[in-house]
Amino acid sequence: MKQKKMLALTLSQLKQLYRHELPELTGIAARSGDAQTFKTYLSEYMAGHPQAESEAGKLIRLLIDYDGQKVHELSTDKQLPVSTLSLLYDFLTGKLEEYLETDLFIDLFRQFKRLQHPEHPLPGFQRVKAWSERWPSGLDEDVQQLRAYNKERILHALIQKIENRKNSASRFHFAEGISYEEKFRLVSEWWNDFRFHLAMAVKSPTELNRFLGNSLSVETMYLLSRARKKGMPFFATPYYLSLLNCTGSGYNDDSLRSYILYSPQLVETYGQIRAWEREDIVEAGKPNAAGWLLPDGHNIHRRYPEVAILIPDTMGRACGGLCASCQRMYDFQSKRLNFEFEELHPKESWDKKLRRLMTYFEEDAQLRDILITGGDALMSQNKTLRNILDAVYRMAVRKRKANQERPEGEKYAELQRIRLGSRLPAYLPMRINDELVDILREFKEKASTVGIRQFIIQTHFQTPLEVTPEAEEGIRKLLSAGWLITNQLVYNVAASRRGHTARLRQVLNKLGIICYYTFSVKGFEENNAVFTPNSRSIQEEQEEKAFGKLTKEDAHNLSVLLERTHDPAACIRRFTKAHRLPFLATDRNVLNLPAIGKSMTFKTVGITPEGKRILRFEHDGTRRHSPIIDSIGAVYIVESKSIAAYLRQLQAMGEDTEDYASIWNYTEGKTEPRFSLYEYPDFPFRITEKMSNLGLESC
Repeated sequence: MKQKKMLALTLSQLKQLYRHELPELTGIAARSGDAQTFKTYLSEYMAGHPQAESEAGKLIRLLIDYDGQKVHELSTDKQLPVSTLSLLYDFLTGKLEEYLETDLFIDLFRQFKRLQHPEHPLPGFQRVKAWSERWPSGLDEDVQQLRAYNKERILHALIQKIENRKNSASRFHFAEGISYEEKFRLVSEWWNDFRFHLAMAVKSPTELNRFLGNSLSVETMYLLSRARKKGMPFFATPYYLSLLNCTGSGYNDDSLRSYILYSPQLVETYGQIRAWEREDIVEAGKPNAAGWLLPDGHNIHRRYPEVAILIPDTMGRACGGLCASCQRMYDFQSKRLNFEFEELHPKESWDKKLRRLMTYFEEDAQLRDILITGGDALMSQNKTLRNILDAVYRMAVRKRKANQERPEGEKYAELQRIRLGSRLPAYLPMRINDELVDILREFKEKASTVGIRQFIIQTHFQTPLEVTPEAEEGIRKLLSAGWLITNQLVYNVAASRRGHTARLRQVLNKLGIICYYTFSVKGFEENNAVFTPNSRSIQEEQEEKAFGKLTKEDAHNLSVLLERTHDPAACIRRFTKAHRLPFLATDRNVLNLPAIGKSMTFKTVGITPEGKRILRFEHDGTRRHSPIIDSIGAVYIVESKSIAAYLRQLQAMGEDTEDYASIWNYTEGKTEPRFSLYEYPDFPFRITEKMSNLGLESC
């Protein structure tokens, strides 16, 4: 049966479908007196089934084994009863005590049908190519023409905004008596100054609608007004708003809108949002959920032995825009991150605090990788960023010098990698000015002499539409400083459409960016609207990303080339052409598990009454973890959305759900190996096995 028709079936119609298509299963239910007997008969049936050892057969046996159990759901920290097959029995025998959605029984129907048709053909390259070519980039001429029209409309709105501002002390103001043409010329010049966009950022629904040509619906305006009344921050720069298509024709901009327009679920839950990364909750003197002891405050976040995140008390606590699916929405809710720029300028105490934070890295036995983020690392002023990088350099020098006194096997890990996390190459590429490039280049030159080998801007392009001529120039400048750029994608619904991610990889690769992670959206209710089931992530990995896969040898050779090249863009273009690859599949599809780390190794062990899959995760066995892993065991996560609900959402966006027909078959996953470049280099000495700043006794 076609997907579209099945998704619209009622419960009674679905029951008839079971009787017609799965008579053996309905027969087992009919001769069972209760759910337990049904599971016993089903186990016997599966034991002799020719597909018993297939993926479908193993899944059904897992569903049998887990039915009637309770599992500890890690994200909510609650016990969750599993009743998948008991509900199926009640459904097939007419004993359901309450009305349920069809989604659970649609998923189960697909699983039992897999026993009849265990193989599914994979799409060919031409099919994937056709999917990816649907998605334009911001470098396409027709897209640029529409954006020129958008920009002109916004320039006129900016003139009106400046005229109505009372702050004449601002650097962006009009002298008295100048003509409208002169005002337009000035605003057009200021457009190229990133500070202008931050100063003129939209902070209210009414202003947003005006900048978008009054194109927002009444429903959207009501929702955004509710968000504002609840205290949700709102921040969108004129540059980013110019990327949206308000004409009603031309390119599809859902991937952009899903990042700046809030969903009803997000607005409803704002104020009660919990931290998904529970290791980010820090109490003085106590280890975090991953077992690490951290300095007081919220400046250092840590999950793994080798790497920790630094969030400075600077403008870096802000962003160039608030992403609707931001993993730090919890921190915006608690006001630790905000857009009050005047309050975020470094205080006199910051330099002293920075030295204390650097001491944490210096005196830790395993830390070798520092990720400076926020917020956004590049939101810090150049002077502030230079001071932070200088502090990192001095720390690396001290750590290296201290190692000279330590014997072999007792030496500490020295700093090898520094990363700056920033979405500004997409949100506000004008920020990448010559002074910033000089700071990055100078830091790399001196830091390379003290053992730091990897210098990475970790950015986040969500869609090819964000890759504009301005972004292209910003990327070129960053690469000219000798830093590599890697991309992290949040795999929300708009980004998960067939071919979209493949196209993004292709566009970014041509400019010299290599892809790092494709993240599943973390699953609390506030992100329900943008959540994509992990089965779609595995489907994309197996059916689309597969065409850019590298052999182990090719991955190693490419890593060596990228570490040595002065022109990553040319290097990648030559490599993809020589190996006939449409793009480089260097990213890993993962979900961030609370306190555990990134993984995509899971099995489906149940389905909730709402049709949401219950996944049993294991941690990523390809990397080191906090020793707390040894006491945690398997991790259970309930997805935010059923596959049927996801497909209906795609259908409403204009997608042909038949293109996604094989999604039901992906009931388990395995974490991909890391691209060679992302592995830590070997030290020329043996480091200690000791772990510092660990507080497992009191966890």
